[in-house]
Amino acid sequence: MTPLQAVKGMNDVLPEEIGRWQHVEHAFARTMSLHAFREVRTPSIEATGLFERAIGNTTDVVEKEMYSFEHRGEALTLRPEGTAGAVRAYVEHAVHGKEAVTRWWYAGAMFRAERPQRGRYRQFYQLGAELFGDPGPACDAEMIDMLVGFLRELAIPDVEVLLNTLGSPPARLAYRDALVQYLEPRISSLSPESQRRIHTNPLRVIDSKDERDQRAIADAPILLDFIDADDREHFRKLRGELDALGTPYSVDSRLVRGLDYYTRTLFEIKGAREKLGAGSTLLGGGRYDVLVAELGGPQVPAIGFAAGLERLLIASGIEATPSRIVDVLVAPVGPEALTPGLVLARDLRARGIRCEMDTRGSSLKSQLRRANVLGARMVLILGATELADGVVQLKDLDAHTQERLPRAEGLRTVADRLAAASRVGDAHDVASHRNQK
Repeated sequence: MTPLQAVKGMNDVLPEEIGRWQHVEHAFARTMSLHAFREVRTPSIEATGLFERAIGNTTDVVEKEMYSFEHRGEALTLRPEGTAGAVRAYVEHAVHGKEAVTRWWYAGAMFRAERPQRGRYRQFYQLGAELFGDPGPACDAEMIDMLVGFLRELAIPDVEVLLNTLGSPPARLAYRDALVQYLEPRISSLSPESQRRIHTNPLRVIDSKDERDQRAIADAPILLDFIDADDREHFRKLRGELDALGTPYSVDSRLVRGLDYYTRTLFEIKGAREKLGAGSTLLGGGRYDVLVAELGGPQVPAIGFAAGLERLLIASGIEATPSRIVDVLVAPVGPEALTPGLVLARDLRARGIRCEMDTRGSSLKSQLRRANVLGARMVLILGATELADGVVQLKDLDAHTQERLPRAEGLRTVADRLAAASRVGDAHDVASHRNQK
């Protein structure tokens, strides 16, 4: 029988890898909390029409990359990104009527049927956030500065902010027409993909990495030439706020993104080029000031971003550190110690102590090896003699000591030593964090 394997581009994350994932997730949650964002969780499956309306029918995501299916006459799609679902939830629950400004963050699996490559998968994990009700540009600058700080906390080198503005929808439409007019006489020199895009999503030609397309657009119109006075002032103030925050950035007039809902502020943050090569974009986002209204809500300005968790892990300089799976191993020796051992393990957990009990009837030597594998600090040994005397044998693997203690005293001693070790660890973490800054 052929062994079953995970679907291509959908990967397992095993326990020995999960520590780095949790480090990034915890750092992100802490960053979001410091900036008053609250967590939101939306479904992994939404109506297909949501993504067609929000992202755009002519985008690569909708045209080629969505996992869509029909179930009992309902068209459904595994979410390819997080913003559309968040906006749908914001509108459906009339959040605009409850608070003037809403800050949400999320983390979860997204799905795109694209060719798997380093840092890009068919099931991938995103960290993202949406901010509703503030037209910017001050909150735009704050978000970008926040993300630069987050990436630096992850020890990601060579962080680079790229900035552009798409202006208002009329400006974008005027630019689109000018770009089509420029590209049509040059259609034969474009890549086949860009030839197809000219009349459906011409801005994606600007974003193409194909050398043929890059040569063709060398003298193409620049979007900044089409924005109106209000858009220019918004962009000028955004740059001024970033300057005041000391957040370095570069204006990239060719920066566009593949989703139709963006307006005005647009940004990408790159980093770790040596590890990621040409595909060094770690996260991206921008304003989408008309999307809430397009999905049935009122006219509410908004800005958001998303970061690929797998790419952050590749880029991060944070090492995987050996983790203690348990604090204590309860080691019953002999069948008569099995039931008292279960009770002892339960009492340890009631005190918040992580423990495992070996219920296989293994030898003491085998159980001590198991304690080392689990990273246990201590082993509580229960044998016939200990049961008869009402004691436990406490073997402290960190201190290399062993002693016999009354059962209740043994529980207190374990709890006290673990608490002391935790305080030492917390002090070390604080010092390390200060040194990183």
